[in-house]
Amino acid sequence: MDKPKSFDIPKRVVWEAWLRVKANKGSAGVDGVTVESYEANLKDNLYRLWNRMSSGSYFPKPVRAAEIPKATGGTRQLGIPTVEDRIAQTVLVRMLEPVLEPIFHQDSCGYRPGRSAHDAVERAQVRCWQLPWVIDLDVEKFFDTVDHTLLLKAVKKHQTAPWMGLYVKRWLVAPSVDATGKQTPRTKGTPQGGAASPLLANLFLHYAFDIWITENCPTVYFERYVDDVLIHCFSRRQAIYVQRKVAERLKSCGLRMHPEKTKLVFCKDHRRREDYPHVSFDFLGFTFQPRIAKSKEKGVFLGFSPAISKKAKKEIVRVCRSWRLWDHVSLSLGDLAERINAVVRGWYQYYSRFQRSYCVYALGVVNFHLIKWLRRKYKRYSSKTRAAQALQRIQKREPHLFYHWSVGVLWI
Repeated sequence: MDKPKSFDIPKRVVWEAWLRVKANKGSAGVDGVTVESYEANLKDNLYRLWNRMSSGSYFPKPVRAAEIPKATGGTRQLGIPTVEDRIAQTVLVRMLEPVLEPIFHQDSCGYRPGRSAHDAVERAQVRCWQLPWVIDLDVEKFFDTVDHTLLLKAVKKHQTAPWMGLYVKRWLVAPSVDATGKQTPRTKGTPQGGAASPLLANLFLHYAFDIWITENCPTVYFERYVDDVLIHCFSRRQAIYVQRKVAERLKSCGLRMHPEKTKLVFCKDHRRREDYPHVSFDFLGFTFQPRIAKSKEKGVFLGFSPAISKKAKKEIVRVCRSWRLWDHVSLSLGDLAERINAVVRGWYQYYSRFQRSYCVYALGVVNFHLIKWLRRKYKRYSSKTRAAQALQRIQKREPHLFYHWSVGVLWI
């Protein structure tokens, strides 16, 4: 029989947290333990974790620093906790999220149950139609600069058990370890890659931004997807004022509005003919800008709408190139389809939500790489023209072989 514990953490929650971590997969942390190897001795591993968390003796390991390419160029640094620490963080999320969800603002859409990036983009589209000015807000290095004292204050305000604030503090100060083994202590920020980071980021910005702007600028609207923020204003004068006030507010919370990436945008359309230097912005992989539109009531007119961004298209090109399909001449087209269809399906389902034709055109790059594969595999298709014609014949014969063919991507 287990001895009484300092903290009441149900074993069932630890088990459910494991199932979520297993489903999300992910790479190993600094200890080299993968999801598969952790599962090999699952019963004992989960019991030890529950026992340590319940007794207060749980201490996280350092996080592994890893860099991933950004769609805008350059890299973004992630902090990858161990599998065990991801389970522990997920325990916190499962127990704290139901407490925080009812208080979070309705226009905070990032990493919340029942909300998505598409929700934020749809709201932005409607509000760009209603209000002509947008502040495209960029919080500089948000995840690297979160103030620990303020975050812990917010956690303790809503925690349902003292272990929550205790373990959040330990996660926040856990050092990062780079590829050379060098440890870097952490005095601010929350690792972007931890299971609890999105929830903690939303909690921090709930007080640093959402509540503040609702109370101090009640006539504006906003959409926030974690640290990606749009603010809608009815005049340029109001937008300039709000931008200055938001910068001051962020500074008081230890954050900084990026002076170059933050910009004021005019939502130009057929009703708004004024000239302004900035008439477009990117939000969650979509570019909002003036576009020709059609409707039964208005005919052809100038609208202001979102479509897949140039940065997103460049990222699709980068990923397609990384597949190096032309090197896999031993595989069949069916084998290639099995390898790439899930990724292409994800691109289409996300980016075709707004202005589908732009997404369909962007996915034509996949055909380009299939043509290169044909040219390498078959000598009779060594010329680009012959390979393209052969691919077209295959498309007509098997239109559902590749996912992008089934949704109408028929050429480069």
